Amino acid sequence: MFHIFRLNFYEDLRLKALENVKKKATVGFSIGGLSVGEPKHIMYEMLDAMAPHYPEDKVRYLMGVGSPDCIIEGVIRGIDMFDCVLPTRNARNGTALTSEGKVVIKNGKYKEDFSPLDKECDCYACKNFTKAYLRHLFNVDEILGAQLLSIHNIRYLTNFMEQIKQAIREDRLSEFREEYLKKTNYK
Repeated sequence: MFHIFRLNFYEDLRLKALENVKKKATVGFSIGGLSVGEPKHIMYEMLDAMAPHYPEDKVRYLMGVGSPDCIIEGVIRGIDMFDCVLPTRNARNGTALTSEGKVVIKNGKYKEDFSPLDKECDCYACKNFTKAYLRHLFNVDEILGAQLLSIHNIRYLTNFMEQIKQAIREDRLSEFREEYLKKTNYK
């Protein structure tokens, strides 16, 4: 049985480190060590504990987080920026992030599916190629497949962040989260 070494999860040490960094931070804060295999609820607990202690005028950047569910949970907890290899790593392995959830394009059910990858997306891949063609590219090991899914996944997350910003402007972020998670299979 594996045991998670919880050094990064001591709330008191994280808050002490945050207080020390606040004295030196001019632009913002990088938050790391929360997306390295631990359960998501632990990451959310640490973000909840730290959120009231951030200065309002500094950017908060959560490193290594890139799944839609974790992004929206991070934003709700005061995070401004994210970065992660997830969109391109998933793309290289044939998985697309879509408005209806994850699509594993290699699956046989897409062999004769001539619809776009995501009907709500305006990226190059969705405007110009079908699921059947993308599936074909992966099945013949054509690098173009991974490139097109990478373009799509990055655009998907850019659009997703725009939707989150709009929900914030409209003061309906919690409702947006519930609708989004119900509509997709991200959890």
